[in-house]
Amino acid sequence: MFGLASDALIFNPAQQREARRWLQLGVAALAIAGLFALLLVLSRVPQASDFFPWIDFFRTALVIHVDQSVLIWFLAMAGAVWTLGNSNNAQTSRLTATAFILALGGTLLIALSAFFGDGKALMNNYVPVLQRPMFFISLGLFGAGIALRLLHSLLACNWKQLVNEGSILQVASVSSALAVATSIGALLWSWLDIPPQISGQGFYELLFWGAGHSLQFAYTQLLLLAWLLLALASGVPLAWSQRTIRCWLWLGVAPILLVPVIYASYDTASLESRVAFTRLMQFGGAVAAIPLGLMLLYGLKRAKPIQTVTKPLRLSLIMSMALFAMGGILALMISGVNTIIPAHYHGSIVGVTLALMGLAYLLLPKLGYPPVQGRLANLQPLCYGFGQLLHISGLAASGAMGIQRKTAGAAQGLDSLAAKTAMGVMGLGGLLAVIGGILFVWIMLSVFVKGPLPTARQSAP
Repeated sequence: MFGLASDALIFNPAQQREARRWLQLGVAALAIAGLFALLLVLSRVPQASDFFPWIDFFRTALVIHVDQSVLIWFLAMAGAVWTLGNSNNAQTSRLTATAFILALGGTLLIALSAFFGDGKALMNNYVPVLQRPMFFISLGLFGAGIALRLLHSLLACNWKQLVNEGSILQVASVSSALAVATSIGALLWSWLDIPPQISGQGFYELLFWGAGHSLQFAYTQLLLLAWLLLALASGVPLAWSQRTIRCWLWLGVAPILLVPVIYASYDTASLESRVAFTRLMQFGGAVAAIPLGLMLLYGLKRAKPIQTVTKPLRLSLIMSMALFAMGGILALMISGVNTIIPAHYHGSIVGVTLALMGLAYLLLPKLGYPPVQGRLANLQPLCYGFGQLLHISGLAASGAMGIQRKTAGAAQGLDSLAAKTAMGVMGLGGLLAVIGGILFVWIMLSVFVKGPLPTARQSAP
């Protein structure tokens, strides 16, 4: 239905209305994450940590920041993509409306759970948790909302059309939905398979290990979709046909077929299972990202000078690709449990975040809003991107000196000038990134407050 050119992205009023809600939810999650990120950055800058004696609050804030900025922001944008990738239903159904309400309620309650209860913060990978009833109820509400939206997306899909002539948007939409569905299945399998004697952080580490690795394939599909649409919208020529790109997108999500094989072959609590999922992500995640990334680099080299109206889109694309590539390079340098690990995943995760920020800018006029342009819109991806490059560079240098991850204050062991300098660079980059994040939220909220253009309002039934 939708051609290769981004100008062909035309959506019916019901799609626009629902996609606006998911986009607004994603921006709200980033705003919440930004507030907690500011506390995180200040608590790790040398000397400034004296004003933050609550190390437990540091961990609590880190849990909320990660869950809002990664899990909720990414899946909210997935909700928008799933909405726009399927036009079979002209009206929003009760199922999709219920899905959004559950996701919204879960998002807000997760943030509030940081201030209620005294359960311990557990820093397990992928979905860190607070051992508080309110947190788990909130997380369950959000998960139920995503599962319902996912179910509707897969049930409403025209599979015959998708296979024969599906657009890049449709293929990325369905393939990311399949990856999220696989992640939900992995979560349930882990929950049933974990030995009853395992509890605490070890339990949640195992619970989210397979599901978290599976979820990365959904995020990569969203990243690649954003890259492709941003490239087309900003005048970057693509060397391959739509059919070839579709094939690469399907190949990119194909490794999730190995997820049930891993569960069937190894016990969830075994070292073999953990290694298998690590290898799956290391090698499977690059199947489509590397060839499509190289194609886009070639296109950027051939592209005409950037135009003013599409400058925020091109800059978002470039900074996203740089950060994602740096995250991949740092993954090869990981040795031990130090800050090179967060440097790696900050590069990869922020690469996805910047791509989705650019996609949000691109979608605004498609959803009836005015386009974003001007000095502030041009500054935002540069500030956020360069800030994060400094941030992860400081983390990587600190990790090379043995600074441990998930620590704050005196626990970091900043005994040398070089270590303090590296963490100072990390703090400066983090503050710049926070400013860039605030700029994005400000730009988006300004557009949301003004509302859709009159023509878009009149087109709604």
